[in-house]
Amino acid sequence: MKATVSAAILAIGDELLSGRTKDKNIGFLAENLTLAGIDLKEVRIVPDEEPEIVAAVNALRARYTYVFTSGGIGPTHDDITADAISAAFGVECRHDDAAMELLGAMYARRGMEFTEARQRMARMPVGARHIPNPVSTAPGFVIGNVHVMAGVPQVFQAMVAAVLPTLSGGVPVQSRSVRSHFGEGDIGTPLGEIQKRHPETSIGSYPKFDGQNFSTEIVVRARTPEAIDAAITDVEAMLADIAARKVAPKPD
Repeated sequence: MKATVSAAILAIGDELLSGRTKDKNIGFLAENLTLAGIDLKEVRIVPDEEPEIVAAVNALRARYTYVFTSGGIGPTHDDITADAISAAFGVECRHDDAAMELLGAMYARRGMEFTEARQRMARMPVGARHIPNPVSTAPGFVIGNVHVMAGVPQVFQAMVAAVLPTLSGGVPVQSRSVRSHFGEGDIGTPLGEIQKRHPETSIGSYPKFDGQNFSTEIVVRARTPEAIDAAITDVEAMLADIAARKVAPKPD
């Protein structure tokens, strides 16, 4: 069996923390990592402050197989991700020749001036590799195990599509769910015992309300169908036992 492959996401931007921008990238990447057999273990959001970005990048890249960042590689003064990533790796941040050519040619085709601000999008750490950007040309980059991508969702998604085939995945997590008509107060303790008996699984319970009644969706996740089946058998037996006890006549 392949080893577990782990990942973290670092979303960068004051606009995320203020609520002016609603993140659309974390969920997209999380779904695609799951399909690739990569376990997303942590998500952080940090402001446009270099010390905060450097500290987060260094902590995450030491702990997980892959780190993915979004935001802060545009043309404005507060787009400081490239500088912060360079600082985290202790290398110079400078205009990448190939990126300058790509962007220069794109703006020439559009009849637009390749201004100093636009040239900022060609800056990256020395030694970084490009992540192609088929949407707006300005590349992301990879250095070490850190993948630096744009914050604009359409561009971010295109970069993710380019990055995923280059990654080493693990065994994808599978899942099955069981609908319970009982609340978490009824199933909490016995469900905890089932989790202990099946440590190779992850069992979650998610309350639902349809406007009239409460129910709970029980989801069992594991990397093998055998592990899921064994846990589901115990979950169904637990629910049958609770149902039987609830309809059993009370003693006089």
